[in-house]
Amino acid sequence: MSLIPLIASAVVLSMSTPAFAQEWTPYVNREDGFSVDFPGQPRVQATTWKSQYDFILPARVYSAERGRERYSITVVDYNGVEQQGMERSKKCPSGAETCQGQTAGYLLNIIGPAYSKADIRGALLYATFLFVQRDAKVTLLMQNFTDLVDGHLVQLTNNADQSRTFAAIHMHENKLYIQEGTVPKGYPEPGLFQQSMGFVDKDGNGIRYQTVYSNEFHGLRVYPPPPLYRGGRPDLNPAGPAGAGPAGSGGGGR
Repeated sequence: MSLIPLIASAVVLSMSTPAFAQEWTPYVNREDGFSVDFPGQPRVQATTWKSQYDFILPARVYSAERGRERYSITVVDYNGVEQQGMERSKKCPSGAETCQGQTAGYLLNIIGPAYSKADIRGALLYATFLFVQRDAKVTLLMQNFTDLVDGHLVQLTNNADQSRTFAAIHMHENKLYIQEGTVPKGYPEPGLFQQSMGFVDKDGNGIRYQTVYSNEFHGLRVYPPPPLYRGGRPDLNPAGPAGAGPAGSGGGGR
């Protein structure tokens, strides 16, 4: 649900026809485990992401335009960060804990070698922080969940042109998902794009947990992931509007 400043040596993997000429269509990506509605087939770029602890991680950007509207999802794979941390830790001077991190003992799964586990634990907050640092007025910052996967919502009014940006950041199975929609001043806000995102399994089937999934605990397997609903999602709002999120939030969880 968001795209942070991600300027790296991007390689275009696939291109599509201009998205503004296309209708909104469901898009499912089994490799990166998400589904979302895009205005036409998205472009896909392979790039890299520099984490808070300066690890360089593989990432993909899925993006599409609809006239002057811009929509994207960035997926960053943190699953290789511990191996990078082990390699970095070996090069640290003996006794330099701030470089080595924790390579054994009870803090291994909390801090990790060269702070790699701490990097995973803080990835959600770090991505949100990058939005807050933009040249924009923050109009909303709140906790959120999608398919019971814990996350954050951010809404911005960009100072340069008064365009509106809706972003949502989630982390699932050590992958960071940054979903972002930006529309010009006066356009309908991009809440529907934000709400259309879901998570899917390796076969492309939608998933939904029975309790809140937190990557900090479940992705790192401190605890096993919560059980999934089977046979489709439950009725999320049987009582009607009372279950809706805050006005203007574009969400509140689903």
